[in-house]
This record gives sequence, structure tokens and C-alpha cells, in this order.
Amino acid sequence: MAAYMENGERAAKFYWLPPGLRPPCKMSAQQERVFLLVGMAALFAGYDMNVFGYTLPQIQASLDIPEDKIGITVSIFRLAALVALPLVWTADLVGRRRLLLVTIFGQALATLATGFVQDYHQFLACQFVTRAFGYAEEMLCFVVVAEEVAARARGWASGTLATLDYAGAGIAALIFAAITYIPYGWRSLYIIGSLPIFLVGFLRRWLPETKRFETRKSDQAFSTRFGAALDMLGKLRKEHPKRLAWLLIGVGAFGFSLWPAVVLGPKYLQTALHFTPPQTTLLTVVGGVVAAVFNIMAGRISDRIGRRTVCIATAVIAVVCYGTFYSGWEWRYTALMWAPGFFGFLCADALFAGLSAELFPTAYRATVSGLRYFVGILCGAVSMALEGVFYNYFGGHGHAIIAMMALTPIALIALFMLPEPAGKSLEDVADMADGKVKTDV
Repeated sequence: MAAYMENGERAAKFYWLPPGLRPPCKMSAQQERVFLLVGMAALFAGYDMNVFGYTLPQIQASLDIPEDKIGITVSIFRLAALVALPLVWTADLVGRRRLLLVTIFGQALATLATGFVQDYHQFLACQFVTRAFGYAEEMLCFVVVAEEVAARARGWASGTLATLDYAGAGIAALIFAAITYIPYGWRSLYIIGSLPIFLVGFLRRWLPETKRFETRKSDQAFSTRFGAALDMLGKLRKEHPKRLAWLLIGVGAFGFSLWPAVVLGPKYLQTALHFTPPQTTLLTVVGGVVAAVFNIMAGRISDRIGRRTVCIATAVIAVVCYGTFYSGWEWRYTALMWAPGFFGFLCADALFAGLSAELFPTAYRATVSGLRYFVGILCGAVSMALEGVFYNYFGGHGHAIIAMMALTPIALIALFMLPEPAGKSLEDVADMADGKVKTDV
């Protein structure tokens, strides 16, 4: 028998999650449907974005990519954020739903094309386009979730969305284990990955526009106030200068410090620690499942004790564990440190994404999420490029990656300086303006 909420809406069940990982408060069936339509895209986007990391040795051999060119290649991929950012800005003008339809189909087409490339430059071009749409997709997913779920469940929502993204990476790892038996090798992994993304795009026709955006659109001030993106950015900087600055400083330092560690993990397992593809899959899937479960739990905990506290703690865990993983120490459990390191990164990254959606009014939310993603991606790209330089200096990826982690304390200081949104409505958080200009939400 169907259960109903106090406002008469049908209550969500969330049977697809174990009881201990479900939302900490009641949500409507409509909210669950929105979360699934957004979350399934995150699932398959996670697959799409992580295929490169697992198949990098095979792609290198197939397309003749030199070892010291890996960092530059990943940096070029990440510069796709330059294209993704203007895309996301338009979501504050035309709506979240319309843009999510564009990004999902764009990502699917570019992923399919990747499976048919003939040389390195074609591969670079297809993956650049894939990531431009994929980055925009991820930014908007966190915006939609923040606008649709209850205040008491936003931390849970960010953690669960990030976990679904990693679940996609786990699917990629499972298929990768059989790469030596799959016809056409790494190419087939991209073709396989494009098919469910097309399906999600088809199902997303039933995704409604967020209620908060509909409210803003009905306001006459919306069209005049946001006639130009530059005007929007100017007002954002004027109304919320401190929190915007600290958020972007924190995101930039975090991305610079940890993205090389995350991207090169599967390659390091295979080349430095001599794991076979099945062994790499076993560690990343089993360890990743544990990390994903703890990530959802950490999201729920952040709804109680605060986003900043949990984000700082998990960022420290990521640095310590990844530092051990890449240290080269001859310790029997060195490889296992990948799992808690990945958990720390996954959780802190999800909470940063959630903060960018929580700390600002509806009118700016997609724009700030875009800026957050752009800064993180750009700093990660710079870090990956420098990793290639340090690789030549140190003679290996391990110490080069550890050198990138020196900026982590800056990210922790920035987190401490941000306001705490846990337990507050988005409207209340937005009213905590740090400029003299009062903004509406």
C-alpha cells in the first residue's frame, strides 16, 4: 500500500538502496524519480570518464603515446572545462532540464565516436568533446539535487550522487578485467559505454524542471537581471565575494593536490606495482565498493556535524593514504591504501560540489557550480602537466604525484573560512550574504 507524506505527495521508498544508506528524512516519490534520472546519468558518466584511466597502458601502446606525454594529454582533456563552463552558465537562463538533455546526448555521441578513432589526435578531439559535455552534466547534476532534496538530506544526496558516479567506474573496471578477451580491446569499452548513456537521455524526457528555477523564471526581475552572463558574474562577485573566493581557492588547491593521484591510480597499479588487469579490477572494485558505502555514510554524517568538518577530515585521509600508496615503500599493504585514499577524495570532492550548490542563491547556483568545476579542472590540468615535468625529474610517477600534494593545507584553510550550510534551508544560507547588497533567492 502506498505511503503518503503530510502534504499529500506520495512518499519515496528508495528500495534500490540498503536501509542504512537511504535518506535521513522522508522524501517524495517525485524527488526520488528526479534523483534517479540524474543519478543514472552520473553512473554511466562515471563509467565513461574512467575508462581512460583503466585502459591507459593499452591506449598508449595502440596510439603510441610517450610516457612523459600522459600528463599533458590529461591536461588537454581537462581544459574541456573551458567549453563546459559557458554551457552551464546558460542553465541559469534557460533552465536545468533543457541543458541536461543537450549534455547527455552530446556526451553519448562523442563517447561512441571515441571507439572508432584512428590516431592520437582523433582520440584527443573525441575525448575533449566527451568531457566538455560530461563536465557540464556533472555540474548540473549537483545543482538539480541541491535544489530538489530537503535540507536535512543534501549531504546524503551529494554523497550518494558521487557514489553512483564511482559505481560507473566500478562497472568500467569489471569490463576492463576481460579486456584481453573482448574484441577490439579498449575501443569496445567506449562503444559499450555509449549505449546506456543514450538510454538515459531518452528516459530523461520525463525529468521535470526544478521548482526553484520555475519560481525564479516566473519573476520578472529574472529576465532583466540576467540579460548577460558578465552582468551575472559581476553581481555574484558583489553580493558574495568572500564565500566565492574561499570556495574557489579551496577547490583549486584540492584539485591541484589530488587529481594526479586519482587519475594515475590504475596505471600505477599495473606499471609500478605490477598488478594484472584482473588484479587491478579486484582491488579497485572491492576497495571502491567499501569506499562508496563509507562515502554515503559520510554524507549523512555531514548533515549532522557539518560539511566543513567532514570535508576537512576526508581530505586529510585522502592525502595521507594516497601519499602512502605512491610512496614506493616495500610494505605488503601499500596497494591497499588506494581504497581509503579514494574514499577520502570521493567524499571531499562530493562535499565541495555540494557546497558550491548550497552556499549561493538559485539565480547563481548553476553559475557557481560551473566556476567551481572549472577552477578544479583547470588546477588539476596544471597539476597533471607539472606531473610530467616532475616525472622526468624524479624518474617515476610516485614521487611526482606526492609533490603535487603540497597545496592541500590551502584547501583546508579555505574550507574553514566558508559558512556552514548543514541543516539550513537554501534560502537561509543565501541570506547569510557577506557583501552589503541584499539578494533574493
